[in-house]
Amino acid sequence: MAERHGGTGPAGAPRHPMKTHLAPRDLALTLAVVAVWGFTFVPIKVALAEVPPFALAALRFFLAAIPIVFFVKPPTMPWRHVASYGIAIGVFQFGLLFLGMKLGMPAGLSSLVIQLQVFFTIGLAMLTEGDRLRRNNVLGAAVAVAGVALLAVHKVSAGESATLAGFLLVIAAAFSWAVGNIIAKRGAGDHGADMFALVVWSSLVPPLPLAALSFAFEGGPAAAGAVLSMSALAWACVLMMAYGATLFGFGSWNALLHRYPTAIISPFALLIPVSGIASGALLLGESLAPLQAAGAALVFAGLAVNVYGVRVRAWLARII
Repeated sequence: MAERHGGTGPAGAPRHPMKTHLAPRDLALTLAVVAVWGFTFVPIKVALAEVPPFALAALRFFLAAIPIVFFVKPPTMPWRHVASYGIAIGVFQFGLLFLGMKLGMPAGLSSLVIQLQVFFTIGLAMLTEGDRLRRNNVLGAAVAVAGVALLAVHKVSAGESATLAGFLLVIAAAFSWAVGNIIAKRGAGDHGADMFALVVWSSLVPPLPLAALSFAFEGGPAAAGAVLSMSALAWACVLMMAYGATLFGFGSWNALLHRYPTAIISPFALLIPVSGIASGALLLGESLAPLQAAGAALVFAGLAVNVYGVRVRAWLARII
């Protein structure tokens, strides 16, 4: 597990000791977040049959902000940090992700490649927040990456190819997600900001830029017409994305990043494609191939090593 050592942060703020293992309640919350994020690929797939991607993303963040913003106090952090978080997560992460998919990156492969944010987040935390890695972090990450690689191999062997431009854009989206994680972690550490309030108020930022992307790439009148003619099922999917994936998901995720070292929480995002594959199998009738099952098992094993490796090694030392 990563450690947060004494001293001061980049801005001179005192370092606070952080927990070195997940409490059962926080473990359950973390698993719930990644399960919701993985499941969200189902409503995204359903809604995209009716609404273009940029328009859908703009609608998602608009509903995450309105009307909740009128009932939640602004976060106690500088507005530039709130806006930066909204731009990093809403505009760049989702904007680049959807643009990469538009330029040829398959949806399934995108859900795997974007998990590079885990390692971008850990790297940025080491550079800016003073986090350090232990042996079990490296070993756990290696095992989990092997699992993600198997999932990616299955996607490619199934005929899902990607353009170079699309691939690079999704990697950039993963980096943007990592930047958003660090902004949230820094804001909470320096200002004690309410993470739910941060997600709500930052959601005011993405709709207009995403709407502009929709106008540029999807045709303004056509995209607006698609939104106005959405079915009840599509609206339910958007509400799931706004309230489940955005407000609950990012609000809880940011709070967990504040309470624990980055290297403990971030690797759980590697479960998102596993949850997405399972949701597709259960709800969309998609089959789970043996290679996918092996990849999912490796991801679980890697996470177990990352989170509980030190405790297991200490337990083995006592009984041997």
